[in-house]
Amino acid sequence: MRQVVLDTETTGLNPEEGHRIIEIGCVELVNRRLTDSNFHVYLNPDRQIDVGAIEVHGISNEFLLDKPRFPDVIEDFIAFIDGAELIIHNAPFDVGFLNHEFALLEKPVGKIEDYSRVFDTLSYARKKHPGQRNSLDALCKRYNIDNSHRQLHGALLDAEILADVFLLLTGGQSSLLDDDGLQRDAAHSREIKRLPEDRPKLPVITCSDEELQCHRQRLRAIEKVSGNCLWKD
Repeated sequence: MRQVVLDTETTGLNPEEGHRIIEIGCVELVNRRLTDSNFHVYLNPDRQIDVGAIEVHGISNEFLLDKPRFPDVIEDFIAFIDGAELIIHNAPFDVGFLNHEFALLEKPVGKIEDYSRVFDTLSYARKKHPGQRNSLDALCKRYNIDNSHRQLHGALLDAEILADVFLLLTGGQSSLLDDDGLQRDAAHSREIKRLPEDRPKLPVITCSDEELQCHRQRLRAIEKVSGNCLWKD
């Protein structure tokens, strides 16, 4: 299973007002494990960045003057995300901007949804933690993820942080039955010191009739409440 955790930075809040993407950051997960593969570009938006946006991400107009434009990177970007599930925090914002950039291209390329499924971590977090703050910073605090190095927003940095949040938010980093886990368990089992075969046998203590009756009563009570009891003989 291949997933791509994605974040963008923009010149402002609304693409319908002519705002553009100025940074894209993506990190790759394969079978819920981070790989060394990522996609990261800064983009010249051919317009000024709102002052409020600069205060958020710290990217200046001067810094972007010599950077490529979105049409220059579209093929590499699509190649990176194609077929993967996109993991995005507040997905409608980023997807809206990306689809706006797609629509501005001279050669039609469709929409993000034509290449990837989208998983919105903000929507998922709101369902899992209703009534609580679910910003990326709030989720980092809730899941004890260190984001102290995040002084300003940055697409690649935020994608890396979101990857950690996503793995914990959706139930842990990997399956207990994955191949690596089995190999680690096998290696660990070889390190276990076995007791000698001629050791004295362990005593077997059987329950009394009274204890057995109490046990059966408990099982019947469980069955009455749940409708099924796995331990009932």
